[in-house]
Formats: sequence, structure tokens, C-alpha cells
Amino acid sequence: MKKGDVIWIAALIGVIVFLVLPATHKIFISVTTNYPYIAGFLKFAILATMGDLLAYRIVTSEWKIRKGFFFRTFIWGFLGVVIVLIFNIFGAGVAAAMKAGLLPGEGYPIAFAFFTSAIMNLSFAPSMMGFHRLTDTYADLRFIKGQKNLKLDQVLHEVDWYDFVSFVVLKTIPLFWIPAHTITFLLPPEYRVLMAAFLSIALGAILSFAKAKNKQRQ
Repeated sequence: MKKGDVIWIAALIGVIVFLVLPATHKIFISVTTNYPYIAGFLKFAILATMGDLLAYRIVTSEWKIRKGFFFRTFIWGFLGVVIVLIFNIFGAGVAAAMKAGLLPGEGYPIAFAFFTSAIMNLSFAPSMMGFHRLTDTYADLRFIKGQKNLKLDQVLHEVDWYDFVSFVVLKTIPLFWIPAHTITFLLPPEYRVLMAAFLSIALGAILSFAKAKNKQRQ
């Protein structure tokens, strides 16, 4: 086990301890409730970035803070803010649709959780993942390869959209994200953010691993 492995595991344990200890758990819930966007930014900036680092470790067998680290972290934080809003929009929307008779299963938590997860992942998730792929590719071109004055068409051309659609969209969404978020929406609202925090590690790992593995094949 490398030194980086120990540090990463220790950081993850530290996060878990912070969430589990009664005193700090109350702080977490309070901040999440009163400052949801700030909490969302911090959760995803920290945990999804840990997912990025883990994915790079899996693919290259080494730990490395790549150039553009803070740019990538900011993007994850921004996505965390968006996800806080999206969770509430889709949750409220599905509840309203079920009440209006537009969706079956009103009064059944499993139906609410499944429809919220499925609709959210089939409509919002591809655009969010595509945005992340673009920003991550931009970071590679700008900070690692040193290309300046980048234009949108250059970044779009660099992305392997076949890999994105065939793996990220068509495989991870139905096989992982819909089931995972179904479990998330089965939890009480105050605990969904905890689940989302840990899922963000998986999100960072899956997206980064797919991208890194594809580049390695090339």
C-alpha cells in the first residue's frame, strides 16, 4: 500500500467520522439545511475530487494532483450546487405528478423514489455528465497540454462522444445511477445529502475512470 493510499483512506475515514459523530453530524445537518448551496458546493468539491484522484490511481497506479486541480475542484463544487437544486426540483415535480394522477403509486415511497431517480437520470444526468466531460477535457488541454485560446469546437472534437454515450450514458445510468438514486430518494430528506455526498465519490470515479481508460487505449 502506497503512502497516497493511506492518505486517501484516512481522508475518507475522516469524512465518515465527521458525519457519524453526533456533534459534527448536527453541524452538517444544520449547514445543509440553512446553507444548502454552500453545503452542496463543499460536498462535491471534496468528495467528487476524491473520486477523481481515486480514478487516476486505479488507471495509472499512482497518486497525482494534476495541473488544473483547482479548476476541476471548482467545477465539481458548481455541479454540487446544481445538484442540490435538481434534487429538490425533481422530487417536488414527481410528488406533484403523482398527486395529479400523472404517475402511479402515490403514497408508496418506492414508487416516488424510483420515478424521481429514473426521470432525473434519464433527462438531467446526460447533460450534466456531458458538461463535466467538456470541462474536464478543457482542463486537460489547457493545463496539462498547455494549449491557450481554446475554442469550443476544439474541446468538442477532443471528446470521445462514442465512449461517453456507449458507456457513461447507456451503461452507468440504467445499471448504477437509477438504482443508486432510488435508494437515495427512499431516505428521509435530511439524509439524502449524506447519500449524495458518498455517491459523488462514485460519480467522480466513474466519469474520470471511463475517460482515463479510453485515453489509455488510444
